[in-house]
Amino acid sequence: MRIGFLLALAVLASCGRTDRFAALRASVEEREARVPGAVVGVYLHDLSDDATFSYRADSLFHAASTMKVPVMIEYFRALEAGRLDSAATLRLENRFASVVDGSPYTLDAGDDSDSSLYARVGQDVPVRELVERMITRSSNLATNAVIGLLRADSAQATARALGAKTMVVARGVEDGKAFEAGIINRTSATDLGQLLDAIVLDRAASPAYSQAMLGILERQEFSEEIPAGLPAGTRVAHKTGWITGVLHDAAIVFPPGGRPPFILVVLTRGIPDQKIARAIIQDVARDAWAAVVGPTT
Repeated sequence: MRIGFLLALAVLASCGRTDRFAALRASVEEREARVPGAVVGVYLHDLSDDATFSYRADSLFHAASTMKVPVMIEYFRALEAGRLDSAATLRLENRFASVVDGSPYTLDAGDDSDSSLYARVGQDVPVRELVERMITRSSNLATNAVIGLLRADSAQATARALGAKTMVVARGVEDGKAFEAGIINRTSATDLGQLLDAIVLDRAASPAYSQAMLGILERQEFSEEIPAGLPAGTRVAHKTGWITGVLHDAAIVFPPGGRPPFILVVLTRGIPDQKIARAIIQDVARDAWAAVVGPTT
């Protein structure tokens, strides 16, 4: 662990303070201050005792691909309500309407983390598979297809109903006209934390569908942020998101030994070098683990 974090622990010990998150706060402040213009938002909820930690947790960030979490939840709620069949398929198209004026736009496979799906344009694809790719491979094409089926405003309404009070799910991905008009999907660390809380506590959907969502989040293929700061082999269900100057990770972390999980969301913006943002997220994850479970060896 870093010197700043150890010094904070020493100060707390000498003062007789018992706030187990004080060292974490000092560490986050120190890491953020190292990068001019950087903003870091952190939300932590320990389900073992309901303790929470927040640092700029209500600040709004461009959601990037973390907005795919409420879209996934809306899909499973649609299944539960009977509005959608689990065997439903969708004719996959790469043509979408801007929320600004309905004008068409397409996605570029070269800018998508799941370029292989573009080979299936024009084919019928199971909606369940699209939801899986939307999370595990962060497929933009799958995301826009699912949003076209379920509607962005429905996903936002679901997010708000589950406690994500400021989250905005206004459109699909790469809608250039919407971006220019300032129509942006936004979230806070608290918002994403509320959604992950809802999933792990079976409030987002039935226990069976909540387990299905956890399974999808565990199959996430991009694990260089929060999981990389945790002890090797730690079970993590999470969703990342990134665009230029923005890098996020929102996770449900399962410590060993049957201990209840904890929710950890780390959002960053204003950091042009993604390697630096990634290191910050890893450091926060490491220090969060120390605060909740104990120092790693």
